[in-house]
Amino acid sequence: MTSHSFHLRSSPSLKTSINSNFPGKNSPCFSAPFLKIPSSSFGVFSLKRKTPGFDEKINGFGGKFGIVSAWREDGNLEELDDAPLTVELQQICSESQFDRVIAEAQQLEESLIILWMASWCRKCIYLKPKLEKLAADYYPRLRFYCVDVNTVPHNLVSRAGVTKMPTIQLWRDSKKQAEVIGGHKAYLVVNEVRQMIENECTS
Repeated sequence: MTSHSFHLRSSPSLKTSINSNFPGKNSPCFSAPFLKIPSSSFGVFSLKRKTPGFDEKINGFGGKFGIVSAWREDGNLEELDDAPLTVELQQICSESQFDRVIAEAQQLEESLIILWMASWCRKCIYLKPKLEKLAADYYPRLRFYCVDVNTVPHNLVSRAGVTKMPTIQLWRDSKKQAEVIGGHKAYLVVNEVRQMIENECTS
């Protein structure tokens, strides 16, 4: 994405409401300058109007520095929800990095989700973006990572007890607490991972 600005498309009902409140040629336009966002802060999120009578979602782009607003019925500006739709899995590339990530999570008393995958595994490649959507549901409470077994020492893979790909593990207190082996349909795997997380939260 290289564009420095974008336009929000409004529904017919939204346009009618705006035109009725701002008659004439000077009606507000969603492509106004305040909607420009730096290209360096792009990320995908879902926007939802908070105005009574407008309960529709608008897809847009932005980032932690991108503040997007919309016109309310009374003509004032209102901030919209900028929760991410996806969160990229953080790559672990070495055994020493793995140890640091595990140690930091233990110090913070946090759990981690780790996807063990391989670049040649088609099911892994298909599952990864599904897990990135799931990661957004738990952001920022739970961090998600991925490890390509072809780029780390075999000793690390053995430590984790990984024998099949994809394998999704939940780690806490420097120990593997649970895992899901994802050899079936991606949506079923995601449901099992979600259940694994919820079980950990309630235990």
